[in-house]
Amino acid sequence: MIKLCLSSLSLSNFRNYKYSRIEVDSRPVVLIGRNGVGKTNILEAISFLVPGRGLRRSKISEIDNISGNSPWAIAAEICGISGEASIGTGRISEGEGVEKRIVKIDGKIARSQNELAKIFSIIWLTPQMDNLFIEGGTARRKFIDRLVFSFDPEHASRVNAYDNAMRERNRLLAGERLDKIWLNALESKMAEFGVAIAVARQNAVDLLNSASAASQNSFPKSYISLSGEVENLLAAGSALQCEDGFKQLLANNRPQDAAAGRSLVGIHRTSIEVLHVDKNIQVEFCSTGEQKALLVSIILAQSRVGATRHEIIPVLLLDEVTTHLDSVKRSELFKELEDLGTQAWLTGTDREIFDDFDRQIIDVGMLKNS
Repeated sequence: MIKLCLSSLSLSNFRNYKYSRIEVDSRPVVLIGRNGVGKTNILEAISFLVPGRGLRRSKISEIDNISGNSPWAIAAEICGISGEASIGTGRISEGEGVEKRIVKIDGKIARSQNELAKIFSIIWLTPQMDNLFIEGGTARRKFIDRLVFSFDPEHASRVNAYDNAMRERNRLLAGERLDKIWLNALESKMAEFGVAIAVARQNAVDLLNSASAASQNSFPKSYISLSGEVENLLAAGSALQCEDGFKQLLANNRPQDAAAGRSLVGIHRTSIEVLHVDKNIQVEFCSTGEQKALLVSIILAQSRVGATRHEIIPVLLLDEVTTHLDSVKRSELFKELEDLGTQAWLTGTDREIFDDFDRQIIDVGMLKNS
């Protein structure tokens, strides 16, 4: 069993931190402080230790400390999938108006952010995600894909490759002359990567549903289902047959896609439904508290799957997770985090809530910030 964790985190010109350093052990970490002191900023910094735009999905130029004169940077010592490693990441400027994020692993520049997925895994839950189930399909797909990343490090690369091929296809369809040979090649790529993405999503969802059904805690049980053209093709035949069918769908839909200015079929439009099993109702009809409890239930199920099926326990970032949870569910959450052995990072304003939790407390207001 591989337990992922941080041992240190250094922030430079990141949000409200000019410079600060945190050192911890592998137990859960609770960040305590008043609202606005910078608790979520620490979680956001940690979220940049995996591919993507972080838990706030901000532009990299928006993260710099407003009083600093240097780009933001993060350094961390971790226990990762392959052992101990050093990760450095931050913003660099490549000429006027051109900025990007650079990643270093053990002092060497990584070819892409996706290299991070091979050595570290993080799952997060934030208050902004409380509206996940009423925001529409895009937010749900991103949430499921984030869970899949922790099971399958190559998933991020496949999603990026699919999106790039789709954007190029849309560009070609918007032109006056169609390059059918290039369109065929792009649609072949979309089919290849799209089917692989659909298979990975379905495998992950099957594992999550099984873990949720087997849970012994009082959190509501969830059942996640995926539907769409690609999923229907997968259900009717093999992955190879699905690829051929998806390519044909794309070819047949060129006129409609050209008129719409976007691809109208594909895994980027997969519908994701979540059922509150105990009440037999769709999650969007649940109360705010029930939706929050369902999200926590899914995150815990994902952690159990990671531990039992993949022998990897990811780091969890749980921002204000105790909001909307009663005392029973809070106690069950803390016990499950202890039983799993995960290094969860939680935030809160009330220290007493965490008194019965085997954790380390960091008073964010007392952190050195110089």
